[in-house]
Amino acid sequence: MTEERILEMLEARQYKELKEELENNMYPVDLADILEEFDQKQLVLVFRLLAKEEAAETFTYMNSDMREVLINALTDSELEEVMEEMYLDDTVDVLEEMPANVVDRLLMATDEETRVQINQLLQYPEDSAGSVMNVDYIALRREMTVAEAILKIRQVGLNRETIYTCYVTEKRKLIGQVDVKELLTTSESKTIEEIMDTNMLYGHTTDDQEVVAGIIRKYGLIALPIVDHENCMVGIVTVDDAMLVLQEEATEDISIMAGVSPSEESYFGTTVVEHVKSRLPWLLFLMLSATITQMIMNSYESALAVMPQLAGFVPMLTGTGGNCGSQSSTLVIRGLAVGEIEFSDLLKVIWKEVRIAVSISVILAVVNGVRIVLMGQGDAMMAFTIGVTMACTVIIAKVVGCTLPLIAKKVGLDPAIMATPLISTLVDISTISVYFAIVSYVFQL
Repeated sequence: MTEERILEMLEARQYKELKEELENNMYPVDLADILEEFDQKQLVLVFRLLAKEEAAETFTYMNSDMREVLINALTDSELEEVMEEMYLDDTVDVLEEMPANVVDRLLMATDEETRVQINQLLQYPEDSAGSVMNVDYIALRREMTVAEAILKIRQVGLNRETIYTCYVTEKRKLIGQVDVKELLTTSESKTIEEIMDTNMLYGHTTDDQEVVAGIIRKYGLIALPIVDHENCMVGIVTVDDAMLVLQEEATEDISIMAGVSPSEESYFGTTVVEHVKSRLPWLLFLMLSATITQMIMNSYESALAVMPQLAGFVPMLTGTGGNCGSQSSTLVIRGLAVGEIEFSDLLKVIWKEVRIAVSISVILAVVNGVRIVLMGQGDAMMAFTIGVTMACTVIIAKVVGCTLPLIAKKVGLDPAIMATPLISTLVDISTISVYFAIVSYVFQL
């Protein structure tokens, strides 16, 4: 189904045929993407054609503006049907993005038990495991037989987000887990205690959501049980939520590394004013910090007056230094994100980057020196001076680029803050200082 086909069927009032097509030939996530291009009337009309299950799943994939349009357009009974079909963690995600008046209406469309669970999830810190977990999981008792466990899964499994891993609890304490695969391939007379796995991974409600997502990714889990401060099981974080968390964290890191304040909205969903607000702070900071570079160059006005050609090498040196620093910082930030690098590896990382920097700087210095001589931009002494400066610049840039993200991580800051914009500025200052110090010494300026 394409956007054009859906619009054609709407115009022809082929509602019954469209309903069947949407149910049989359209994934909810794809439909949500298509509906972004529809006007309000078309959006509401198509949404009302969907079955309850498809409508609820499509609703979870929509952006906040589309959701608000639907909430205002749907009747209380229609809204209640959608809320009943949504998993609790998805409901919480929707509520966190909605204005207060819309939240009130959504809460009124839920039953009292669900409302209590929603309020509990909303109280967890933002970006914590508790804020993204789902409280709908299958709990078994250790004295149950396999046959009884399978019967329970059949009875309640339809309303659970995942049934592939079941959790064994005793007075709400998590004591084990068992996979459906093992239940289906084990004698029905055995007890859950005989087959359950007591060596489990789990997270706490206050753990950072990125840490929990990393555990799920590292160990290839379908879901990770979450316990509270008393080690009582309160929910699970599923793999689809973990993937979403990792995507959001990666987007946030990329934005910060580019000197842009992170935004939860899409590129086209963000207004021009909001784009300006997110980009301007870093640009102002970097522009003003460049004043230091200007001050350093001004202090060497006499040297530039004697040898004006010195100024021509500045962009090449600062550009090379900035690129080298960015390479190192990007690799270290990536290593921190996937758990390959820790702060304790600081000296090992610096030693490795220094060796890389020496190798790179020798090659760059030789190539650049030959270029200077061949293009008549200076004599052998000038080529040597620029080569030495190049080597110093690359080494400084590599060390700064690998060190700052690790220090940021150690003091509790996002390592992405220490990415391209900030590192380039620091390297520029270092490069100019080293360059004119070496030139002044060699040429006695």
